[in-house]
Order: sequence, then structure tokens, then C-alpha cells
Amino acid sequence: MRNLLHKTSFLILVLIGGASLACRLLSSSGSSPSETINTPKLDPTSAYVPFTSNGRVFYVAAQGNNSNPGSQAAPWATPGYASRQLQSGDTLIILGGRYTLSLFDDDIITPPSGTENAWITIRGEEGNRPILAGRDNLLTAVNLSGIQYVRLENLEITHDDQANGESGWFRDGLEILGVQSSHIILNNLYIHHVDEFGMNIQDVEDLQILNTRIEYAGFGGLGGPAGEKGGWRNAVIRKSSLSWSGHYYQGGDGSNRPYDRPDGFGIEPSQGPITIEDTTVEHNYGDGVDSKAANTTIRRTIVANNSCDGVKLWGNNSRIENVLIYGRGDGNPETTPWSAIVIAPEQQINTHFELINITVDDFLGKNYLMYVQYDYPEIATQVVLRNAILSGRGDESPIFIAPASTLSVDHNLFFFTQNETLLIHGEQLFTCQEVATLGEGNLCGDPLFIHPAWGETGDYHLQAGSLAIDGGSNQTAPGEDLANTLRIPPLDIGAYEFH
Repeated sequence: MRNLLHKTSFLILVLIGGASLACRLLSSSGSSPSETINTPKLDPTSAYVPFTSNGRVFYVAAQGNNSNPGSQAAPWATPGYASRQLQSGDTLIILGGRYTLSLFDDDIITPPSGTENAWITIRGEEGNRPILAGRDNLLTAVNLSGIQYVRLENLEITHDDQANGESGWFRDGLEILGVQSSHIILNNLYIHHVDEFGMNIQDVEDLQILNTRIEYAGFGGLGGPAGEKGGWRNAVIRKSSLSWSGHYYQGGDGSNRPYDRPDGFGIEPSQGPITIEDTTVEHNYGDGVDSKAANTTIRRTIVANNSCDGVKLWGNNSRIENVLIYGRGDGNPETTPWSAIVIAPEQQINTHFELINITVDDFLGKNYLMYVQYDYPEIATQVVLRNAILSGRGDESPIFIAPASTLSVDHNLFFFTQNETLLIHGEQLFTCQEVATLGEGNLCGDPLFIHPAWGETGDYHLQAGSLAIDGGSNQTAPGEDLANTLRIPPLDIGAYEFH
């Protein structure tokens, strides 16, 4: 049934045409500050709270001059130069306008590190977000490799659409490569129409990506090479959009891209934890979410209309809850070897995964709706499937569980319109007649979604009369649903409570 194609390493592609990152002198500025703002200290591990670090405030303007002192009245001209003049605690405000970036590494934003009590802040003008437009195959707009205690906010990063032909090529929006970074906040960024990654990140500790849109990236929204120091650790992606990866490359629609499966989120083995919440991941030519990190949690997230796998988890102790997954294939009827959900730990035995209050809907069929350890059948894992709606509308689309793995299945609603077999566990086949033997509270029937969809936006709230209403279990269930609506016992099955 499956002929899984393994991804090839893209690190070579990432480094094509790029010299190794040059060492840079992080010089302090002798300029006079235009103003000083005193504000409370931020706890970098907490949810984002707007603040300004204690220290000086400098400015960049499109009509400025790098010979100026960087004050509001006499601003600097280029963000790259300005970023290298900062010291711990300083704030750089990039005023509205268009800034063309083309020289490596003069034009790249490369700040020094701040400190725990004196973060460096680089932000766009409030209400007038500046555009950083890369061209001439520039490596990246922002390089935070080896940097600590820096936050970046309210910037638009894209290619120079005023350039012609190859002059308009531009690779990564932001990079952390080669050297570990830590304590980084990226808030309210809009990164789009770049040739490689929206953010190309290798090793990072304490990363927050908040209120950010990454769209139309040729190689993927969030990705990077395998880490050398634990990969991604203590990372949060919240209230963001990771969409349309692969639908653009070097000025075109992406059909000529060298990397065939650009994911919305796709990272190599990492220690984690990683949390993705209140986020939309849709219309990517690769997977929606492909995480090899341990301790990955995905919650209150919509993964919709991605061409390949919906959610793919590899790392131990990972969980998805209040997640809606639908539209595999993005409206393309071609048969593919991809699935809505994949659980595939490669080496570690006795891993544990939980799928709680999720809604899965698939029109395409011709492959498993969900599979656990198809490629590594002798490596045992444990999966808890609870309060889930599992809907397969295409034929030949049961759930597959490898024989060495164990499955705890309770209070789920199965709806397979063209399949007699709902689930395969080793040599055992389960139909609607045997669904009660899978575990307590399991049902078969139409969940009565308001508007199931394929290749377009759906509405997966429940209609009155759905068997999912009041059919769930309170055990390990979240206290709210996908829309942050309070769940009131008896709980409903699926990502949405009925109201």
C-alpha cells in the first residue's frame, strides 16, 4: 500500500553559493542616545509581554546616513550597520520604509548579544512596519548565530520584487546556524517569498516565535540541518501561520524548486521540548508538521490541506491535543504514500505518544489514515488515542498499528465511508462490529461536521445530533477546545465542543 519516500538531506542545498559565515567585530557605538526608556525585566521563559529593555534607543530611516549619530533626528541609513552598533540593553527602531539588502554581510542584521537583564531589541516602527527586501542571492536578512538575549519584532522580510531575474533571488529570512543561540524572541514578523527557509535554525535554547507569518518559502517555513548541541530546546511557536511552503521559488510558482517536500514545520532530532499552539499550518507542498524532536506538543492548531503528511511525530513523549487535521493532498486526487498522522520513532524503544481530542478528516484515501511504526515495525511504541474523531472518506484508508506497538483506544468516533476495516493491529482487523472491543466508549457513525472540505477551508464544528456530543472522557482531556472554548462535562469527542 505504501512506498514511502525518504527525504534526502538538504544541508548542501542550504549552503549552495554561500561562504562560511565571516567573523565580525561587534563594536560598541560612541553615539549619543536619543532617549532612554526604563521598563520591567522580561522573564524570557514566560509568555511574551511587550517591553523595552533598559538602555539607549537608536533609529534607522531609509533617508538616513550611517555617518549620523543614530538619533531620531539624525538616524542611520541601513539596518545591518545599525545592528552592529548596539550594546546590551539598547533598542533599535527601524522606521517605516523599504530597505534593500544585497551585500554579504554588510546588509545583514547581525547584533551582538544582550544579557539576561539587558536584552537587545530590534523592532519596526509601530503602525508602519518596514520592509527588508533581499536580492542578489543574499544568504539571509538576519543572522542570530551564536547570539543571546535578543528580540526582533514587527519586521517584514521578503525578496526584492523590484529586481529583475536572478537579481531578485533571496535565500533565508533568518538564520541560526553553526553556533548555538539562546534566549531569542521573534515577535510579529512577516517572512514571505524567500527561496529557501523562512527561518533556518540548527541549535537554539529558549526560542519564542510569536504572532508570526511565514509563507511562500521555497524549502519550508521553519526548518534547518541536524543540530550539534541538542537541536531545538525549549522552543515555543504560538499564534503563528506556517503556510504555502513550496509555492514560490526564485520568482516563480515553486514548480522548479530543487527540494520536493517543503514542510510548514520540519526539524531534525532535537531534545525539545517544543510547543506549537494556536497556529495554522496549511497548503504546504510537504508535510504540515514533521517533528523529530522529543517532547513535542501540538495544541489548538489547524493543520489543513497540506500535500503530504499532516502531522508526523518521531520523538518520545510527544502529544497532540485539540488539533484539526484535514485536506491531505490539498485537492489533488493523485494517489500518494502520505497520511494524516504518522508516528515513527526510528530507534528508541518504548516511546510514548498521546493523541487527545483531535479531529481527522481525509477525502483522498488510497493510504492509511494514520499509521504507527509502519517503517519500523519491530520497534515498539505506545500510543494513547482518546476522544478523537477519525474520518476516512476515501477507500483503502484504515488505521495501521505495527504488531510490536501497543495502542490504548477509548472514547473515539470512527467514520469510514468506504472501508469495512477501521483498524489493523498486527494480524487483527477491527470493523464497526468489533469497535467496542478496542476500548471503552468507542463508536462508529457520521460526526456531522458543518462543512468537511478538501483543498479549501472547512468547518469542523459539530452539528446537533452528532454522536461525538457528550461522548468523550474526562481523563487527560484539555479543559478547553480548539477555539479556546471551555469544555463542560460530559465532554465531546473531537477538537471542538458543541455549543
